[in-house]
Amino acid sequence: MKFWRFFPFFLLLALCACGQQDAASPEQPEPEECALSWDALAWGSPMELDYAQQFAVDYAQGYTRLTIDGSVYLLVPQDAGIPAGLPEEVTVLRSPVQNIYMQATAAMDSFVQLDALDAVTLSGTKADGWYIPEARRAMEEGRLTYAGKYSAPDYELIVSQNCGLALESTMILHNPEVKEQLERFGIPVLVERSSYESHPLGRMEWIKLYGALMGKEAEAEAFFDSQLARLAPVLEQESTGKTVAFFYITSNGMASVRKPGDYISKAIELAGGVYVFHGLAGEENALSTMNMQMESFYSGAKDADILIYNSAIDANLTEIAELVAKSEPLADFKAVQEGNVWCTGKSMFQEALGVGDMILDINAILTQENPSDEDLNYLHRLT
Repeated sequence: MKFWRFFPFFLLLALCACGQQDAASPEQPEPEECALSWDALAWGSPMELDYAQQFAVDYAQGYTRLTIDGSVYLLVPQDAGIPAGLPEEVTVLRSPVQNIYMQATAAMDSFVQLDALDAVTLSGTKADGWYIPEARRAMEEGRLTYAGKYSAPDYELIVSQNCGLALESTMILHNPEVKEQLERFGIPVLVERSSYESHPLGRMEWIKLYGALMGKEAEAEAFFDSQLARLAPVLEQESTGKTVAFFYITSNGMASVRKPGDYISKAIELAGGVYVFHGLAGEENALSTMNMQMESFYSGAKDADILIYNSAIDANLTEIAELVAKSEPLADFKAVQEGNVWCTGKSMFQEALGVGDMILDINAILTQENPSDEDLNYLHRLT
């Protein structure tokens, strides 16, 4: 059973190679077990999910269980005891969780929407790396402190701030020693997997998990339902039949495209378009993108009705000439010649809850003759 408590401070400094030893801090008391046992908890009230498949939330006798890719977290109210017989693999979190170290940028949008930003006090992204205004402002005002990136966190700072949870993206899986070190220091680690949702609305539905984490399930459900209501007219429409390519040009001149099962590809289809590479077969891995030689991209996308350039990775473009300068064959593309080329904003992937607006944007450029950039949230036309 994992009981999250801080190790003596001299151990922290030694492991961080600071070369110093301070007096040991007093040990925190063991959490009290309650008369209720783990096996006696009746998990009979699961959270209803419409699209998300990467997490589950269950309730029993005031306790909340979160399950993410086989990892299990038990949210225990502040005034409640730890159930007896808790399995070793279950991570205990005290609700409400405070002093979160936010490395998973896609989760920040949900905390802002839920008015729970105060629960996040440590950031894995510097101020100039945030495209969410509230997060950037919190850092500028000192309410949110940079605590190192995912591969090199500031362990001393994180522990000294009584961090209640390290909320990590799947990038942490490339540095398992960091996750292990955080856990040695008594910091529970939750790896969020919203990017693994194949359905775009499943990615947005992760706000319900964060609602459970913050005790704001009603607010999360209300937001999600409001987004479904906004999208209903579009989702009920028939396909326009127009083809769309979503891509960017890599530094070595290849075209990086989304795989057919990716949530962006499905967002295009939900908006009424046809993803131009819907039949693409590629290497079986967890990546949502794949690189194509320009010859292959030319063959598959030359006659696409609409091109959408992904600036989240590359520079933000404003003119078609800038795009063609990246790869001259693009000048022959139908969409380039007809001026039907669009570019995303850099905030799109941080603002995970904006997937509904992205669907509405794509629907607008598919169905309207000349949609105004002012009426769009994440897309602008290249001139």
